[in-house]
Amino acid sequence: MIKVTSVRFKKAGKIYYFDPDVLDPKEGQFVIVETARGLEYGEVIEDVKEVSDEEVVQPLKKVIRIASEEDTLQYEENLKKKNKALAICQEKIDKRNLEMKLIDVEYTFDKTKIIFYFAADGRVDFRELVKDLAGVFKMRIELRQIGVRDEAKMIGGIGTCGRGLCCHTWLPDFEPVSIKMAKVQNLSLNPTKISGICGRLMCCLKYENDVYTEMKKNMPDVGDRIRVGGQYATVIETNILKGTVRAKYTVKDGGEDKGAEDIFVVHKKEIEKIERRKDKVEEDIIGDDIKELLGD
Repeated sequence: MIKVTSVRFKKAGKIYYFDPDVLDPKEGQFVIVETARGLEYGEVIEDVKEVSDEEVVQPLKKVIRIASEEDTLQYEENLKKKNKALAICQEKIDKRNLEMKLIDVEYTFDKTKIIFYFAADGRVDFRELVKDLAGVFKMRIELRQIGVRDEAKMIGGIGTCGRGLCCHTWLPDFEPVSIKMAKVQNLSLNPTKISGICGRLMCCLKYENDVYTEMKKNMPDVGDRIRVGGQYATVIETNILKGTVRAKYTVKDGGEDKGAEDIFVVHKKEIEKIERRKDKVEEDIIGDDIKELLGD
């Protein structure tokens, strides 16, 4: 087991482990830590704890010190410089007519590097832009292209639920989301209803997927034949949350179904047998509009 301090550098950002060394930083305190890009100012998410060796990527970098008042002032000063840096960079982009959308800028704590985040449809040759910016800021310049999901995470906004975007307010990592999750939950495959403001599938489709998958066990699909009370019927609708299906009785004659009698509702526990449709074809992607949702 290894003692670690959990540190986060951005709101809803990833949590990283650091070696507390002889220090004992507490939850809510701010610390100066050594990272791959130099010294950084971060918030302690929880008290020092022990984790298994498998959870840590070695070598574990150390917590340099508990942040002082001077450190906090320097961090706040870096934040104040953002708007001016954005304006200067945007001016240079416009001057060179580059097809890129400037999203955000970030100074490293020790002011050795400034990072500009941008979005673009394709690759952008920004070599001359880097030279222009280096001449203005007199420090190392990094331009980092990000996708639409990361853009939404940085900028923030209001989702269709009326609340702040999960990725911007609390979700530290993006998890894989597929169109199959929407199908399992019987949601409409209309792209406008299952996509977020980033234009991709909503992250919240993942939240209840495991529950729906578990509840769907031993349930037939629409079009399947079931036997209830010794009679056969065809499923016309399913309700996963209630565990019920709507079906219509069918009469077997010469190997073909014909006629329909009484539509009824039955719980999955009352189904004696399920015969899956042999002609059923699973379609995880429907149309080009759905393909767009799965991009990035």
